[in-house]
Amino acid sequence: TDARLPITGLLALAMTGFICIMTETLPAGLLPQIGAGLHISPALAGQMVTAYAIGSLSAAIPLTLVTQRWRRRKVLLLAIIGFVVFNSITAFSTHYGATLVARYGAGAAAGLAWALLAGYARRMVTRAQQGRALAIAMVGTPIALSLGVPAGTWLGAAVGWRLAFWIMSG
Repeated sequence: TDARLPITGLLALAMTGFICIMTETLPAGLLPQIGAGLHISPALAGQMVTAYAIGSLSAAIPLTLVTQRWRRRKVLLLAIIGFVVFNSITAFSTHYGATLVARYGAGAAAGLAWALLAGYARRMVTRAQQGRALAIAMVGTPIALSLGVPAGTWLGAAVGWRLAFWIMSG
């Protein structure tokens, strides 16, 4: 008989996936507000999503290789700390270039996190539990896309885009 699933640990992985997607897509619903806050056009504000994507793409493999011998928990915590740091810089920044660099860094943290999530979830459980573990660990992604993005857009419109990023840091 199988041991119990480590639900708390798997939900922590799901939350990481949620944060990855929320951090990536949050600017999409707030482009006019971000543009006004940084004194740029909404089209330039949209490059915040592009910078994040480039960070994810360009950093995932190199960061995974550099950290491959580290404990997975340590690497996951490093990625989460990256989100805190780079979302805080995004919230605080008044300079467009610095904001794009912070978004690139957040994307790099996401690239590292995505490289870990599935493998980490699988290693937490027995072979027979791996499918269920993956389903739980990855549930943060559809939740972020279906509920988090509209909620983040609403929140950013209600309290300001900077506070929305501060909340993401929290």
